[in-house]
Amino acid sequence: MASKNDPFQFQEFDEAGDLLEANRDAVTISIENEDLKSQRPRSTVGFAQDAADEEPLISDDREELLSGQKKSAPFWTFEYYQRFFDIETHHVKERILGSLAPWPGKNFIQAYLRKNPDLYGPFWICTTLVFAIAISGNIANFLQHYGNPGHKYTPDFRKVSIAATAIFSYAWFVPLGLWGLLLWRNNKILNLVSYSFMEIVCVYGYSLSVYIPAVVLWILPYEWLRWVTIAVALCLSGSVLVMTFWPALRDDHPKVIIATVSGIVLLNALLAVGCKMYFFSKPEPGKEPGLMVNSSPTVKAIKVTSP
Repeated sequence: MASKNDPFQFQEFDEAGDLLEANRDAVTISIENEDLKSQRPRSTVGFAQDAADEEPLISDDREELLSGQKKSAPFWTFEYYQRFFDIETHHVKERILGSLAPWPGKNFIQAYLRKNPDLYGPFWICTTLVFAIAISGNIANFLQHYGNPGHKYTPDFRKVSIAATAIFSYAWFVPLGLWGLLLWRNNKILNLVSYSFMEIVCVYGYSLSVYIPAVVLWILPYEWLRWVTIAVALCLSGSVLVMTFWPALRDDHPKVIIATVSGIVLLNALLAVGCKMYFFSKPEPGKEPGLMVNSSPTVKAIKVTSP
């Protein structure tokens, strides 16, 4: 009969603490359930697989954003034009200063746009120029007839709509025609430099910024000052345009180069001179608003003497 202190006798214990109390020098071994043991690595592997499946999607989106290969929205949607208004203020200031002080041999698109044209700057430059022309024209008309008792000043609000039509038509339709010409010549001669339509619109918009201070100076009633400011503004604005589009024209046929450069300069001059002549010219007597002219016929009495 086995003794009670037989170490080889099998015994059942309710808790592990009873075993430790009976023999504190005993070695304990923890054995886990095989089902729980197999579930843990399985769940861990499943989590790693899900993360591995998501990583290529995240990396693909990141690569598309960095490389600019995200699908762009159609041009008739608001999302397409929204990215052209996403620009920092210091970039707009840099581009305005670059258009006011063109440097010989410096391309405006390569130096300032860097494949990132915007419409924020051109839009507000054109809008500011429209109101500057209309307001300065009315002030110049007021100063011209100041002190004339026969003149009654009335502001001409039609100048706002006329100036807006002229400025925005020039800022959109002239770049459209130039873009079509460059695209046509690029198909004829494959090694020509090509610009996008938004880049050309951006250049034309910023080239008009020099006319804003010039128009403000036209308020002063001095014709020589007005013509001098027109000449300076034409030189600065025309230089920006010619130096920007020269790389796209220099390898073309000489006749095409002369015709295109002449068209760029003449249309720019036509806008400046046309605004000066229409909004700041001296009106003829009887045609200006507010001027009252006595147009009643005069009757002269003729005395007839009898022979």
